Parts: sequence; structure tokens; C-alpha cells
Amino acid sequence: MGSILEESMLETCSMPFENRPRLPRIPLSKRNRAVVRALYPMLVTYLEASRDLYETDSILFGAALAVCRIIGAKLLMAGRATQQSSAIPAWRKRIEDRIAKARALIGRLTSFRSGNNRPRVVCTVRMEFAGTNISLSQPDITQKLTERIDDLKQKIAAWGKRIRRFSERSRRFNQNRLFQSDQKRLYKSLERPEVCGAGPGPDQADTVAF
Repeated sequence: MGSILEESMLETCSMPFENRPRLPRIPLSKRNRAVVRALYPMLVTYLEASRDLYETDSILFGAALAVCRIIGAKLLMAGRATQQSSAIPAWRKRIEDRIAKARALIGRLTSFRSGNNRPRVVCTVRMEFAGTNISLSQPDITQKLTERIDDLKQKIAAWGKRIRRFSERSRRFNQNRLFQSDQKRLYKSLERPEVCGAGPGPDQADTVAF
């Protein structure tokens, strides 16, 4: 629950207002109320670290988004009336979303390390280190940022390797299945077109010398 809350707030902090998802109405059931009550103590640390209304709004919206995800409520993304089905597995979509968020976070952390003190950048960095003993004004903040960036890069590499491993396994599985049903089609798909050079040929004397 804590990881979902942190991920939702980081996502909201770096998201423009017009791109925020529409929050649905949540039924007032016992389970939903229990989830909300469980999140209240977790918000104290984030709200105490908030310095302006923008950060407070991002924290509260991120908490509401986390509640919707925990209870499984459907979210309608901005600008998307319908959600088309896809053959991509749900777990792969989740990993790709994590990679995209991690890359965006790396960009914000790198920008802050370079001296960018814009409110949204500072908000993202503060959210990233919320709940820790790390302060943005401490002398070794540059080292902490570098360590966090390296950690995110390692996670991205691991997630990418998992997707590539799945893609390779899926390719072999499809080839084996096609071999059992239609070998001619498989061999045709494995054929590579010949690449012909469009430039001038080598000189005859150079060819003989070679």
C-alpha cells in the first residue's frame, strides 16, 4: 500500500493538470473506508514536507489515485474515451509504465542536480526523498542524487532485460508452433532478402591484386 501511494504521488507531481485521470465515485463500503483510514497516517510525512498549495494538491490527488488503484476502481484517462484492447500482456504494460516513469524521474533528478529549481522539479525531488533523512539543503545532496539516478538506471536495465527475455521466448514459441502447423510458411518467414549494392563496383585491377 505504501509503495502504491508513493508511486501515485510521484506520478501526479510530474503530471500536468490537464493530463490527470478522472477520479470515479467510490462506494462507501467498509473495505473502501478501511483503505482510506489506513492511508491517513502515511500522508502525515508528506503533508508536513509540503511548502505550498501546489505540493499539497499533488499529495492529496496522488492519495486519491492510490485509493482507486488499491480498491481496483476504473480510471478514465484524460483524452481517452475508450480503452482499446491489446495483445500485450498486462504485466508487460506495467513494466513499460515503470520504465517510462523511472526515465521521467531520472530527467527531473538530473535537471535538479544541474541547478534547475523550478517548482515542479523541486516537488518531484522532494517527493522522491520523502520519508528519509535526506534533505535537499544538505551538502552531499549531489551524491545522493547520483546514487538515486544510478539505482533507477539499474532498475530500468533489469526491467528491459525481463521484457527482452519474454520477447525472445515468445518468438521461439511462435516459431515452434508455426513449424508444427506450416513449415513452408516458417521457412519463408526466416528468409532474408538479398541486399544488393547500389554503388559502383570495385576496380578490376584492384580486384585482381586483391
